[in-house]
Amino acid sequence: MATMDQIKELRERTGAGMLECKKALAENGDDVEKAIDYLRKRGMAQAAKKSGRVAAEGLVHAYIHAGGKIGVLVEINCETDFVALNDKFKVFAQEVAMQIAACNPKYLSREEVSADELERERRVQLERVMAEGKPEAVAQKIVDGRMSKFYEEICLLDQKYIKDDKKSIDQLVKEAVASIGENIRIRRFVRYEVGEGIEKKSGDFAAEVAAAAAV
Repeated sequence: MATMDQIKELRERTGAGMLECKKALAENGDDVEKAIDYLRKRGMAQAAKKSGRVAAEGLVHAYIHAGGKIGVLVEINCETDFVALNDKFKVFAQEVAMQIAACNPKYLSREEVSADELERERRVQLERVMAEGKPEAVAQKIVDGRMSKFYEEICLLDQKYIKDDKKSIDQLVKEAVASIGENIRIRRFVRYEVGEGIEKKSGDFAAEVAAAAAV
């Protein structure tokens, strides 16, 4: 029979209710790690059922990072105003905004990547594989693997969560759906970084070096 310490640990690590934690431990021989996997799988199944429901409410969350050097606006939708005011929902929005600030995704999902960009990247990766002398029979599989990495770099939902690289942001969304109880989706975002896109004059760099040396 699970101890109160085990139940407490499971609650803290998953955010599940006490009865859910007790059941998960009982179903998995009081093994906390197995119980975590059990709860995550149940959460994903529940999230899949809710994914077709309309999510037209929500909020636009703002996050400023690095002393005002990076700013993020992200719109996250849910089904009701009540959930949009929920602390769990706001924490989730903050986590997503921090992810965007840290990892600078170019797109939300794979569907937003143009066919031309995909074709260009696939061609580059195939040329690299062939230049490495890999057999043609396995070249396409290697390219497919590298394309998955490409998506991880540029698509928010494919990116590894900065606080737990064992899960993607898409999995984080599904966990939020299971925990909060409504369909949730990240709709759009924009990220600003001071000086981005501005070509500095050569004199600026010299001034920066001189200033640093004078300190």
